[in-house]
Amino acid sequence: MPRSKRILVTGGSGFLGSFLCESLLRDGHDVLCVDNFQTGSRANIRHLLGNPNFELLRHDVTVPLFVEVEEIFNLACPASPKAYQTNPVKTVKTSVLGAINLLELARRTNAKILQASTSEVYGDPVVHPQPEAYWGNVNTIGPRSCYDEGKRCAETLFFDYERQLGLEIRVARIFNTYGPRMSRDDGRVVSNFIVQALRGEPITLYGAGEQTRSFCYVSDLIEGLRLLMDAPGSAPKPVNLGNPVEFTIRELAELVIELTGSKAPLVHRPLPKDDPTQRKPDISRAEEVLGWAPRIALREGLGHTIAYFDGLLSGRSPAPETEQALAPPGFVLQAGRPGAGRAGGNGLDRSE
Repeated sequence: MPRSKRILVTGGSGFLGSFLCESLLRDGHDVLCVDNFQTGSRANIRHLLGNPNFELLRHDVTVPLFVEVEEIFNLACPASPKAYQTNPVKTVKTSVLGAINLLELARRTNAKILQASTSEVYGDPVVHPQPEAYWGNVNTIGPRSCYDEGKRCAETLFFDYERQLGLEIRVARIFNTYGPRMSRDDGRVVSNFIVQALRGEPITLYGAGEQTRSFCYVSDLIEGLRLLMDAPGSAPKPVNLGNPVEFTIRELAELVIELTGSKAPLVHRPLPKDDPTQRKPDISRAEEVLGWAPRIALREGLGHTIAYFDGLLSGRSPAPETEQALAPPGFVLQAGRPGAGRAGGNGLDRSE
């Protein structure tokens, strides 16, 4: 069994962070969860508070942090347009000052550090699908720039700390991820559609709904992050983590309507400024280096996510589900497992 480590997860009470904390605890690690609760939720980690290996610290990463850790997962930053555009200056500070403070912590403690970057570094891409070598097409002064450019600058800092100071870094470019514990009002397309459908409200499409996205289920993404952190120090960086199966937004809306049994109509609104017209990861590097590829098809993942929101909206306050409970039957998550393989074409049924 691998040696237990003391691991810091910033943004640990958020959608992704809470599942990551669970995964690390399940493998016997000591987890320090740090969050300022700007967008995270105590409900996401309440069931972990009694675990003797779990510690919660309310802290803002724009302020230096002095703790002893061996690994750092930096997930601290609002990730939905609605959240990060609410206070764009704060978003930039979180990405840039947060990166500096955590890199300094990694330098002081000789810790390995992973940056949760984003597909938004590619902007509105003119190369499709997007490989890690693509430099992107980003508006530096638009309403989304606080997030896009903040994350790009954070990547720059990570690689400069590696080159100049020899830090052992990882950079994951995360594409659209969904699942239980998403906020009902965070403005992301999956949660928007599910909540609108369950409430019987019109489902909002921006433009004609022909813009495309690729949707990765949360348990797949967490496995990718764990594998990337555990990869050899010589592993290529950065690494795309996402689902390579592409859907139009209209297809997503129609599938949500089908799975919820909703009669909600589709309504159209103008496209937001700088909204990408297409987004699809090239995950060749993740497949080759990590032996990773997502397994859970959109239909199946949406089923889990709809059940979660149905309980939330009906007032049943769904109990936090473990990462394993959200995986398909027979699928045992195991960090560091090489050559995961791809059953049934990755389990990604494009016929949905």
